[in-house]
Amino acid sequence: MTDAVLTEVVNENTLVITLNRPEVKNAINSDVSLGLRAAFKELDRDDALRVGVLTGSGGTFCAGMDLKEFARTGKPRGVQVLLREGTKKPLIAALEGVTLGGGLELALVADILVAASDAALGLPEVRVGLFPSGGALYRLPGILPRPLIAEMAFTGERISAERAHHFGLVSRLAAPGAALDEALTMAEMITRCAPLGVAASKNLLRGCQGPAADGFWMRQRELVHAVFWSGDAAEGVAAFAERRRPRWRNR
Repeated sequence: MTDAVLTEVVNENTLVITLNRPEVKNAINSDVSLGLRAAFKELDRDDALRVGVLTGSGGTFCAGMDLKEFARTGKPRGVQVLLREGTKKPLIAALEGVTLGGGLELALVADILVAASDAALGLPEVRVGLFPSGGALYRLPGILPRPLIAEMAFTGERISAERAHHFGLVSRLAAPGAALDEALTMAEMITRCAPLGVAASKNLLRGCQGPAADGFWMRQRELVHAVFWSGDAAEGVAAFAERRRPRWRNR
């Protein structure tokens, strides 16, 4: 486990997993990705743990992939496995501040999303020459209306937590700063229930993905190869770092 991801056992049976890079709004780099994989394994392997709560430090959940690291070395190590497999035990995401790009895709690994009423969610990847490549375009169509997903994915515009709650993406709204407390309350509710029943329910929900998921992830991998190593991707990341408008060339 790295300092980029912290874990703490609460109430003897709940593992709080905290993204801990507040200086960059908890952007996902390789340390975060590998730290999360270790935390997820800890949650699943420890029989005393019943549920996980995923949160971020510094008043925000996650601003997405660390573009500076991406420019140097590509996508964070292990991130695709992390975002595809998630956890076997129930996982709740507590969202404050912004939850963007890979941060939203990480939140979608959770079974339940709790958000502060002033939080914002979005898929801004197209603004830097990329696209959502961690499963959002597979998971969101089962939750949000297709036109809203298209708006988010094609324009990079954010939606409010209140709008996300209206459409069912966010299960519960909390007062600003209270998302973690609300998530812990829900975690306690889960731990009062029969472990076998909860495990069976999670297993069936995960099993609903089936062969269609395999096809999606395979097609997504092909598109990642074509888009993430394009000239436009390099230009988009450079423009972001230089705080200027990108000059797209469609190649």
